[in-house]
Amino acid sequence: MARTKPSEQLSRAEIERFLAAAEALHKSIVGPLLAYRGEHYQALRKVHGPLLKSIETITGQRAKFIQWNGTGPAQPRDKPPG
Repeated sequence: MARTKPSEQLSRAEIERFLAAAEALHKSIVGPLLAYRGEHYQALRKVHGPLLKSIETITGQRAKFIQWNGTGPAQPRDKPPG
């Protein structure tokens, strides 16, 4: 019986399933209207960063389902030239 070597990357179909699940998780994180000083808000914020980072790592780009025009999480700004 031959052993199959595990893949090092997700297939296109697996990436699509991952993105659908990530979008659902993102919506559950940003959906509740919580006071920013509250314990639940802070806990959700802590899980949101790694979720967004994993999307970038897996897909090579930012999550397309997030509005990055100021309605999404704050992003670090590039330093101005000069």
